[in-house]
Amino acid sequence: MTLAHDSATALAARIRSKEISSRELTELYIRRIEKYDTAVNAVVVRDFERALEAAERADAAVAAGEPLGPLHGIPMTIKEAYDVEGLPTTWGIPAFAENIATSDADSVRRLRRAGAHFLGKTNVPIQLGDFQSYNEIYGTTSNPWNLERTPGGSSGGSSAALAAGLCALESGSDIGGSIRNPAHFCGVYGHKPTWGVVPDQGHALPGMLASPDIAVVGPLARSAEDLAVAMDIVSGADAFNERGWTLGLPRPAQRSLADFRVAVWPSDSVCPVSRAVADRVQALADRLAGLGATVSDSARPAFDPADSHRIYTTMLNGPMSAGVPDDVFAKLSEAARGFDPADRSDAVESIRATVQPHREWVRQCNRRAALRQAWNAFFEDWDILLCPQMPTTAFRHDHSPFAARTVQVDGAEQNYLRQVFWAGLITVAYLPSTVFPTGTAADGLPIGIQAAGREFDDYTCIEFTRLIAQEIGGFEPPAGYES
Repeated sequence: MTLAHDSATALAARIRSKEISSRELTELYIRRIEKYDTAVNAVVVRDFERALEAAERADAAVAAGEPLGPLHGIPMTIKEAYDVEGLPTTWGIPAFAENIATSDADSVRRLRRAGAHFLGKTNVPIQLGDFQSYNEIYGTTSNPWNLERTPGGSSGGSSAALAAGLCALESGSDIGGSIRNPAHFCGVYGHKPTWGVVPDQGHALPGMLASPDIAVVGPLARSAEDLAVAMDIVSGADAFNERGWTLGLPRPAQRSLADFRVAVWPSDSVCPVSRAVADRVQALADRLAGLGATVSDSARPAFDPADSHRIYTTMLNGPMSAGVPDDVFAKLSEAARGFDPADRSDAVESIRATVQPHREWVRQCNRRAALRQAWNAFFEDWDILLCPQMPTTAFRHDHSPFAARTVQVDGAEQNYLRQVFWAGLITVAYLPSTVFPTGTAADGLPIGIQAAGREFDDYTCIEFTRLIAQEIGGFEPPAGYES
């Protein structure tokens, strides 16, 4: 594996030991962006001059023997939806094409304090609302594993940049799998934190100050170790709460894979997955059982998955539509009316829910609280839930109207938005989940699996995937990007 594909923590160690300078590493990534990104189109906002200046300062600090942060000298990119002072924040919405951030998002500030600097920002779908990453402002991002395929969304530029070796670390956001789906499609790691443990201030459109329900921000990387370091840096109280509370996420008690109690959910009738994906989940479960882990393929939380999906889709559209210009929201609402009635709970009904009386929203919150109770009871007996992230590997670019889109799952048509089931199962209950690579399928594309855990057990999820990598291997770069 080349230097460009090394983990951020390993690269930071090389900088501290003066094996490589921050400037040399920054120049390496700039060259790779200039070489590869015309085809991939991941790093759509570039800030090379300021990145090189920051690298020079980082090297001067090393030479002077100053205290160094855990990411000292590391060049990274970040999802376009985050504010970076002096750069545009559009969320792919043409109406915000001229919106220039006047300050850094909270995560950006924390990552800078840890020593990182930013090469630029990575592409997203319009309003962060797709499993693909394209918009009228920046164009289409492709998957480095196959340029005819999507890298996922909405953090598709993030995952593509990592897979292609265009940066050392990334940070995305997730409400419908937008960290986890791209990690799966591009063969990298992505962690969706427990809701509320990573401040999202500055990951917003103009005028949006409140943290949206169920949405989170969090890291993507090429190793589980990088996810853990990034979570150490970005998690904690936000500006509204820092006077009154501190965060104490529990550290994992397990020391080996044999110590884990793992429940396995390979597929479900609400959202069937391909044989390739289901078999990969089951094969990993069998491997864990062989290593001495306690494994069950029948343990489930005490609720109907279809009810969970209905609650999730009803609650999803409020955060998705807040801050969108009225004309854009009207178009999205109109498009949703074209969905098959069998899937109206995925589209029209969830949109209608956003304009119903607040009483109905409170009722849905109460139903969600029951889901959280059921998950808490479930995780009294189990440490990790292994399940799919998406029904298939990365699909071909499809820019047809939403209402016309379907996904082929082993020859059967599945409603496009139904794919959000596996992400929503975890999201609606505020649970943490780490998607990790497990190698490729017969089509040559990566398969990532979710390792979900109890609320606040973020580090347990990440540690589980670190140990898995020791057993089956971790990130591997796609062909053609090695040099």
